[in-house]
Amino acid sequence: MKICKTILSLRRTLERLDKPRVFVPTMGALHEGHVALVRRARALAGKDGCVVVSIFVNPTQFGPKEDFSKYPRTFRTDVAQCCAAGADVIFAPSPEEIYRPDASVFVDEMHLALPLCGKSRPGHFRGVCTVVAKLFNIVAPDTAVFGEKDWQQLAIIRRMVRDLDFPVKIVGHPIVREKNGLAKSSRNAYLSDSQRIVAAGIHDALREATRREHSPVRIVALARALIETLPWARIDYIEACDAETLAPLANRRSVGRLLVAVHFAKVRLIDNIALPKLRVSKE
Repeated sequence: MKICKTILSLRRTLERLDKPRVFVPTMGALHEGHVALVRRARALAGKDGCVVVSIFVNPTQFGPKEDFSKYPRTFRTDVAQCCAAGADVIFAPSPEEIYRPDASVFVDEMHLALPLCGKSRPGHFRGVCTVVAKLFNIVAPDTAVFGEKDWQQLAIIRRMVRDLDFPVKIVGHPIVREKNGLAKSSRNAYLSDSQRIVAAGIHDALREATRREHSPVRIVALARALIETLPWARIDYIEACDAETLAPLANRRSVGRLLVAVHFAKVRLIDNIALPKLRVSKE
């Protein structure tokens, strides 16, 4: 496995490797969810293709109250996990390699990025779109794999690829969870053992609400009520949305997604669950 820290060295390395080229962008601090993405990329690339993983803590997606310097950095462990999962190349640039001091061009998605996490974290998705667009131009992948835990991000990247005509297929990979149902996240490391147990109640609430209720309004109301009973939990948002457009879901005649963000103690956790459309009887 090759580690590249500059754009030039990465491009020279990739010139010598066969396609298809499958890309997994990460910010490091890898956990089993990330590893699953790399394994999925390996399967998509096949034995003769190339899997590229980026490890880059992107400063432009951090808000003014979010401490970029405190984001966990576990590079040696990350490299070992990528190697074991089948990566061929790791791209680990510095911020100075990615952003020029006088950079003045950014990529902004102007619709899907406004609600949900976009409302709570203004500017976040501009940073995400900009860095992903740059990485797509640098890596030139045939396919890129993203986790479905960040459902809004996945929808925004798909829209960016569509609207800017990137020749990249976007593949979403299902959420990887702890045994108790808590979605795998780098932020889980900030939870105590007891908080981690209680935080699993977020996913339990989503499942219970979708099991007991049918209308989007009632699903949201029940999920909210259940989460509000959890110690340490303070809801940022909980919404039933169209899975593609993220518009509020008026009914279950289209495929939806129940999305939630919860401040759990001092940690902000996100999760989501599918809302399959209901068949309407013709009788």
